[in-house]
Amino acid sequence: MTNKAIFMHGTNDMIWKEIDMPVVHDKDVLVKVDIVGICGSDVHYYQHGRIGDFVVNGDFILGHECAGEVVAVGKEVKNLAVGDRVALEPGKTCGKCEFCKSGQYNLCPDVEFFATPPYHGVFANYVAHPEDMCFKLPDNVSNLEGALVEPLAVGLHATGKGNVKLGDTVVIFGTGCIGLVTLLSSKARGAAKIIVVDVLPNRLETAKRLGATHVINAKEENVLSKIDEITDGQGAHVVIDTAGAEITVKQTADVVKRGGTIVLVGMTPKDEVEFNFMKLMGKEGELKTIFRYRNLYPVAINAIASGAINVKDIVSHEFDFEQTKEAFDFVVSNAKDVVKAVIKIG
Repeated sequence: MTNKAIFMHGTNDMIWKEIDMPVVHDKDVLVKVDIVGICGSDVHYYQHGRIGDFVVNGDFILGHECAGEVVAVGKEVKNLAVGDRVALEPGKTCGKCEFCKSGQYNLCPDVEFFATPPYHGVFANYVAHPEDMCFKLPDNVSNLEGALVEPLAVGLHATGKGNVKLGDTVVIFGTGCIGLVTLLSSKARGAAKIIVVDVLPNRLETAKRLGATHVINAKEENVLSKIDEITDGQGAHVVIDTAGAEITVKQTADVVKRGGTIVLVGMTPKDEVEFNFMKLMGKEGELKTIFRYRNLYPVAINAIASGAINVKDIVSHEFDFEQTKEAFDFVVSNAKDVVKAVIKIG
């Protein structure tokens, strides 16, 4: 078996290399990668070579949203077998710190996360990963859907933190992949009104197709007055910002209902942004944040398998493994047209 991988080679460039087959430790499985999603973080590294303090040094493999088939197992593996199809949760945690032991393993300070420097990602034929971070896919869940479990887990975590309930009004800023999975999660939780805000018409159309009850193009309409009109001046029970723009973070305090909850998901370009805390305090609103997700892969897989969440409709573009560089360049150049792109490796 040969293991071919594509590496970032400086910014906006990639090269192919043949790499060693991964070492399969006793509690690991070897996975033949089939589908990998292109995440916004992958694109950011590709263009800029860094995200905050995480800096790419030397040639680097991107990709962390993936699914594939188990082709070998370590001698202590108990629950997976050769031939099983799995979705890979990308973070390997220490299992020993207070966060791991309390179930908040996404906060583990020693996590090794695919495609977060210095840990290589999964744009390769084969990867080894711990059995307990590989989740078996039912027969009616495809590998494409399996690769989308990762972003869906973010949306589930955001709506869980916001405690979206049956009958709620939810405002979502941003219609990237995370905004759309947050929309799907809000819908599955029973939200009655889902108001989605963005500036890209094709993504707003996708949001409407996926179940948004109202879409607002912030370039064409006054966002605050429109939400005021839709909610009869009440605001939204839950406001989730996935856009990570200074203006949208600021607007969350304007549109949240009295006693409501804001959840910040998107990362702003600047570390410090202006925010009206006095307005939020006057509403006795709650402000929450999320970092990735935890304990949600089984929930996401069950939700897809049951038909409660139809995640595959987010995918707008598919590329073959050989076209990976072209795929990244296409995503960079056509951000307004691409909703979600995936690479077919298998």
